[in-house]
Amino acid sequence: MIEWFTYLQLAIAVAAGLLCLGLGFAGRKPTDLSMGATALVELLLIVQLIVAIVAPFAGNQATGSLLEFYTYLVSAILLPLAGGAWALIERSRWSTVILGVVCLSVAVMLYRMLQIWTVQGV
Repeated sequence: MIEWFTYLQLAIAVAAGLLCLGLGFAGRKPTDLSMGATALVELLLIVQLIVAIVAPFAGNQATGSLLEFYTYLVSAILLPLAGGAWALIERSRWSTVILGVVCLSVAVMLYRMLQIWTVQGV
């Protein structure tokens, strides 16, 4: 796994989360900006899924539990999809807050995945 790519994802997920939280607490409904930020997080997660599938074939083996890693990866991919779908259906300021919480949750999962892949020894 490319470490700088994960740090980029972390930065984007945190920025998207803070943006969505700010817009939500300001009373704004989901805007194109908040939905676009969430879509960017989702796009990067799909790229990470491809990287995670290809990396073992390139000799980059995980040092932690692969089951935990892929559980986080699937959760991180499904959360923005579910949050985005709910925000599009409900269109209230609270759905923007949910998008922010989802993006921050993805950031936490990405950090844990980075630990499993590069740092943690089992």
